[in-house]
Formats: sequence, C-alpha cells, structure tokens
Amino acid sequence: MPRTMDDRALTARARAGDGAAFAQLVERHQGMVYALALGKTGHPQDAEEVVQTAFLKAWQGLPNFRGEAAFSTWLYRLTVHAAVDLLRQRRQHLSLDDPDLPPLPAGGAGPEAQVQENDRRRQLWEAIDALPEGLRTPFLLREVEGRSYQEIAQALGVAEGTVKSRLARARARLRAALADLAPGAHQRKGGDGA
Repeated sequence: MPRTMDDRALTARARAGDGAAFAQLVERHQGMVYALALGKTGHPQDAEEVVQTAFLKAWQGLPNFRGEAAFSTWLYRLTVHAAVDLLRQRRQHLSLDDPDLPPLPAGGAGPEAQVQENDRRRQLWEAIDALPEGLRTPFLLREVEGRSYQEIAQALGVAEGTVKSRLARARARLRAALADLAPGAHQRKGGDGA
C-alpha cells in the first residue's frame, strides 16, 4: 500500500475490509482524536476511552459511510458523540468518592472554582457542537489539531480565504453564544429586549 495514499483512498480500501488501510487511518488521525477527546472530557483516561469508542464506531460504521464528507469530518463527529455519551454516563454515576474525579486545582481554589471551570468547558464545547458543520470542522482543525490554513483548505477542498472566512464566522458565533452565558450578561445587555 503506498504511503502517500490519501484518506479517500484509504477509506475506500478500509470499507472493502482492508484492516491495514484502516490502521493507517487510525495512525494518521489518532492525535487529533485524542486532543479533541481530551478537550471535551478534561481527563486523560476518559479521553482514551473516547478514542477507542470513536475508532470502534468508525470501523463498524464504514460499510454505511457514504463519503459525502471527509473521513476526518466524520471521525470528528463520532468523537464528539462518543465524548458526549461518556460525559452523560459519568454524570449519572458520579459520586464524591469516584476515583475518576479530577483532583481539585492547587493554590487554594475550592470546589466552587472547579465547578465553574467545568461549566465553562462544557458550555464552550456545547457552543462548538452547535456550530453548523461547515464552521465547526475548520474551527476544530485549526484550534484543536493546530493545522495551518493551507492544510485545512486542502483537507476540505476549499480556498484558504474560505477557511479564514469560516473561522471568523465560527469565532463570532462562539463569542456571541458564550457572551450570553457569562456571569452578569443579562445586566450588561440592558432591558432592550434584543
């Protein structure tokens, strides 16, 4: 198998049952998937579980993958869903003596600060998840995976200017969504009803 095979070709081979092609896709995307999972869960062990779930769902779902979106876009979606499912499951079974609870931050920050930080992280990821796919994917490629504008443009098959425009729109939407959630946002807005 050629080393320079692109995702589309690897995906086609993996859909046909080629385990080596799928292994190459895993190797190519595991860093991004882990970074995304860690950003969503905030805990390395949970992130590893999300990575395993996302790749398992990718392998199982390959026969139904139509290729209308890039493999990486589909994998992002699977990862986000796996992380959300895990976090929902954790919330239902979490107790104060749970060994999976993250330790309290050092420097005297108490449980209230940790709860606020977790809420901010959850709100950010909910706002990211609410973005339309055309804005969410370039945002994740840039901010989570750290790809250049050129790399994103190539991955999505669009011009660099389009990538920059989509990123600007994604950031504007996120700022607006998160401004509504900031403490005191309702007092700052005033009573204009807007």
